Amino acid sequence: MRKDEYPITQAVRFLRAKGIDFVPHRYPFVEHGGTRQAATTLSVPEHRVIKTLLMDIDERQPVIVLMHGDCEVSSKTLARRLGVKRAGPCDVKTAQRCTGYQVGGISPFGTRERLRVFVESSILDLDRIFINGGKRGFMVEMDPRDLEKALEPERVSVAIGP
Repeated sequence: MRKDEYPITQAVRFLRAKGIDFVPHRYPFVEHGGTRQAATTLSVPEHRVIKTLLMDIDERQPVIVLMHGDCEVSSKTLARRLGVKRAGPCDVKTAQRCTGYQVGGISPFGTRERLRVFVESSILDLDRIFINGGKRGFMVEMDPRDLEKALEPERVSVAIGP
């Protein structure tokens, strides 16, 4: 895909500034289609499609959790891991305010606010991942080691599912 055939989002600018190689992929966005829609359209296993989840810990402190598309986050395990009483999903308004992205197009790259980032450790064992590029219907394919270089996330094991 040529550079003029995909959106130049804040995430793309962030990756370029960090010198991170990525392959852009556009796909038809479907409301509530989630990672399954992206995986099906791009013909990749849903396990390789990474969700960017905004979680609220204790006193309304949003954090990013990167999770396999076919897994869920154990809020209780995350809270224990972080030493807090409660962890749960952020509301839509908070997620959009903190990231600068629309829900369904939230990327962990180039967020409006600098947020703590956690990654399910098994994601870093994959050879390639697909993660939102900052717009609905837009994924970037990359080496997960580059994700680690760009974001310096904290590794966690909080997955429920495959």
